[in-house]
Amino acid sequence: MEKARRQMTERLKAVDMIIELRDCRIPEASTNPMLNMMAQGKPRLIVLAKTDMADPVQTEKWVKELRRDNQSCLAVDLMRDNSAGKKIIREALELMKPKREKQKARGINPRAVRAMACGIPNVGKSTMINRIAGKNTVKAADKPGVTKSLTWIHADPQLELLDTPGVLWPKFDDEKTGSLLAALGSINDDILDRKMIAMDAIHIIQDLYPGKLEEIYEAPDVNPNGMLKGIAAKRNLVSDKGEPDTKRAAELFLNELRKGRLGRLTLEHVQNKDSEDHDE
Repeated sequence: MEKARRQMTERLKAVDMIIELRDCRIPEASTNPMLNMMAQGKPRLIVLAKTDMADPVQTEKWVKELRRDNQSCLAVDLMRDNSAGKKIIREALELMKPKREKQKARGINPRAVRAMACGIPNVGKSTMINRIAGKNTVKAADKPGVTKSLTWIHADPQLELLDTPGVLWPKFDDEKTGSLLAALGSINDDILDRKMIAMDAIHIIQDLYPGKLEEIYEAPDVNPNGMLKGIAAKRNLVSDKGEPDTKRAAELFLNELRKGRLGRLTLEHVQNKDSEDHDE
């Protein structure tokens, strides 16, 4: 990861802009704060993916929130929208238009825009690149850590992409960020306490969408551990001792959350942000 960070910092010198892919359900937690330090003032296009699983009202708010000077934002469904790649190309070129117009005014014929494609593990970056290129140029998988090196891809006559490995930063600023990333599968499950991750996610959903989980699992309005017992009862998950198997219930809950089976949920809402966070 440290090697990838050094490589990205070096390669940023060779690109005109950054295309950063984030998870639409956690637009803040799925950004890499190290990118702000490495970006060197480059124009940035933030692409919010997995819109089919996110709250559409919150998605619209986040797109507006993340648009500012030298930064644009676009929400797309990379899996189902065949035109998603063209939309990203169009938005990227629009973001670079002022610079390219200045070049033309000086008699310079602008070359293809060079963009670095980056994002945290398991956010769908390889899928995004394949959409932009219109073909399967890079390997995609539903697990973190597939892209291992930096690769140039001629995605479009007007846009060249530098693919980079998904990078997580060494230390989270707060526990909630790590919990959100873990809940949606951006951190390797093998190193985590899944029950604790599930309870954290349940607590967040209960706060943001009161009654939602209680309705889905036909469970009373209880604390997260009680909700896991309710899920176990609903799905007939019983331990060897004949008690509700909350560990298996946690794994089932996380699986259903990640696959969007609990409905369209956004686990970070715009109104929950401090206004001072708006400035980078």
